[in-house]
Amino acid sequence: MQLTIEKAETLKEKPEDTKLGFGTLFTDHMFNMDYNPDQGWHNPRIEPYQPMLMDPATAVLHYGQAVFEGLKAYRTDSGKIQLFRPKDNFSRMNRSCRLVCIPEFDEAFALEALKELLKLEERWVPSLFETSLYIRPTVIATDPFLGVRESFTYRYFVILSPVGVYYPGGFNPIKIWVTQNHVRAVSGGVGEAKTPANYAASLYAGSQAHKKGYTQVLWLDGIERKYLEEVGSMNIFFVIDDEIITPKLQGSILPGITRDSVIKLAKHWNLKLSERKISIDELISAHGSGKLKEIFGSGTAAVISPVGEIKYGEQSLTVGDGKVGPISMRLYTALTDIQYGKSEDPMGWVEPI
Repeated sequence: MQLTIEKAETLKEKPEDTKLGFGTLFTDHMFNMDYNPDQGWHNPRIEPYQPMLMDPATAVLHYGQAVFEGLKAYRTDSGKIQLFRPKDNFSRMNRSCRLVCIPEFDEAFALEALKELLKLEERWVPSLFETSLYIRPTVIATDPFLGVRESFTYRYFVILSPVGVYYPGGFNPIKIWVTQNHVRAVSGGVGEAKTPANYAASLYAGSQAHKKGYTQVLWLDGIERKYLEEVGSMNIFFVIDDEIITPKLQGSILPGITRDSVIKLAKHWNLKLSERKISIDELISAHGSGKLKEIFGSGTAAVISPVGEIKYGEQSLTVGDGKVGPISMRLYTALTDIQYGKSEDPMGWVEPI
């Protein structure tokens, strides 16, 4: 496919790095590509960022057939721009496509098109450490049709948003609430896909957590309501004695790329790590015996998010001494140093632009 580029006539004003938020400001250009059964994926183009004209009957608005990804571009101290494991993002996106009957795309072409978009939008990649350019590839169903079936047409697009420091007040632990009455996903559904419906399913419990003074929700499994699964929009890890434990992927948990990076780094450092079921009862017991050392979440936005307190029913568990643990800190430092080019990349994860 031949990529075409139409440049914006007027460029937006770019704010200072210290004044960036998250997800509220978008760059001058976007990438678009279309699909129909006769042509397949076609007409790849970079063009000025603009609204989309949609028929009120557009399938995605009624049946939620869509997938998306989230990754970042980072600027190093030398001024170079690099990505972190983008091939894994596009591979996961195609897995999500398969689960909701969206035609797969050429991952290599998608990466090259993204690089061209980033070259055009180079000025939007902030320079301040821990700031970045957030990248949101998305596919939506575009048939103007009311009926429960997969769409025949689709739009793939990529938008970019400069984002500020995730921890403006410092790298500090969060408080999370374990919901006993709500579930996000079950094995056999689309819980492992990055599809909008999964996030809609999390909103009510998330709102309840915020009202109670907690940052995130820790989900239990949807069948027995006893096994720990995910926290908010992140994967979760527990350090009990000398073992790092994360819930095993069984179809209801998003296979996080940061999660996989944590697992690979821990094994590279010869730390003991297990992917297995862990129940809320085991966690409470480990806390009571003093064996629960750390809890932390992992995800693209926060990288590592240490947990200082868990609320389950009437029980409040303070994790460790309520401060950032050594493993959380080591992982956060190692990952961000690789992402921003401050240290060598022993795993081959960096993709230069």
